[in-house]
Amino acid sequence: MAATSESIQTTATTAPSTIPKQIPSKAKETLVGFAIGGLAACGAVTFTNPTEVVKTRLQLQGELVRAGQLSASARPYHNTFQAMKVVFKHEGVRGLQRGLGVAYIYQIFLNGSRIGLYEPVRDAVVSTFGFRSEQALLGAGIFAGAVAGITGAMLGSPLYLIKTRQQSFSPVFKQIGHQHEIRSAWTALGRIYQQEGLKGIYRGVDAAMARAGVGSAVQMPTYMIGKDILISRFGLPDTLGTHLTTSMFAGFLVAIAMNPFDVISTRMYNQGVDPVTGRGILYKSPVDCFFKMTRTEGVRGLYKGFLAHYLRIG
Repeated sequence: MAATSESIQTTATTAPSTIPKQIPSKAKETLVGFAIGGLAACGAVTFTNPTEVVKTRLQLQGELVRAGQLSASARPYHNTFQAMKVVFKHEGVRGLQRGLGVAYIYQIFLNGSRIGLYEPVRDAVVSTFGFRSEQALLGAGIFAGAVAGITGAMLGSPLYLIKTRQQSFSPVFKQIGHQHEIRSAWTALGRIYQQEGLKGIYRGVDAAMARAGVGSAVQMPTYMIGKDILISRFGLPDTLGTHLTTSMFAGFLVAIAMNPFDVISTRMYNQGVDPVTGRGILYKSPVDCFFKMTRTEGVRGLYKGFLAHYLRIG
């Protein structure tokens, strides 16, 4: 009996330890957020890729040419919708969907990082510094958005390089930017690495990081603040319509802040490369690109492709 009692006591003591403890994993939550964000973005990019193609070409059209000096033959694209019509007429659906395969993978990196990292970074900043005020929480959101966007842009930069070059290529209008004929994205990446090394693979990453950092820093807080204003101050219900209205408003502000960086990023990625020096033919850096562009094209050059950009992110 004593042995039996001891056994029962031992079992009672040790039984609870066999029950697994359910501890929430921040790493798991981050990975799930990364995956969901990336997959959602892939669905969206299928429909928005044509506007991305048009945006890229509008941003490259008239590169470093003074306003008013661009000939009619050098300006086949007049606006977003006319450009889509022209691309479809000469290149078909395939032309409107150039770079789609690479865009899918890039979106997994960029938006997966944006959504997957935003909350963990924001929570870490808030808990570390003990933020409580509305202004401090907003600052934490801006910082988290920028970090998440910059990380995604850095991870996906080689893919964005190939995507930009694929989308700028036209078998008809070869005067738009430097023309890179790419048949296979992976072959192109391998060739760039062989000829230019890691520096070539990550050409333009600095401009892309600035672009994504600004976009993410503005997008997340603007959306949250806009939704709060519509619901709490204007009494709108928390419905799909309210969320769509907020997204359109936030997208407009993001496009205003982000478009100059987007144009610079596009040109840094697409410029030709000197085979001897391995340097860009037109621009040494994003800052050099900014000054050269504003001197020749004016501030207006920084907002080329704005409508297409807004339609894509709005």
